Amino acid sequence: MNIDPNVMYIIIGGMVVTAIPRIIPFVVLQKLALPKPVLQWLSYIPICIFTALVMEHLLVRTEGSVTFNWQVLIAILPTLVTALWSKNLLATVIVGIVSMAVVRLLWLG
Repeated sequence: MNIDPNVMYIIIGGMVVTAIPRIIPFVVLQKLALPKPVLQWLSYIPICIFTALVMEHLLVRTEGSVTFNWQVLIAILPTLVTALWSKNLLATVIVGIVSMAVVRLLWLG
């Protein structure tokens, strides 16, 4: 299989452009001591991002109304229990992915 060099350059360029804004703040903030109020405020960002991602898929706009995506709601329940019980992000993500996969598998069958 031959890969066009131009396509490879575009893929590598995309990787670099995507990685730079994620790596630079991490490296810079490692060397700085942020004030306690800033750290406390930053601790809420993962919760906000998670909530926004979940709500985007949970609520579905139909003709003239908003309804629940029942597949997502069913998958959220074990994920939420795992998050509250374990307080472990990796466990929560794994349970969420597996829950959604099982729900979709059972929903189609």
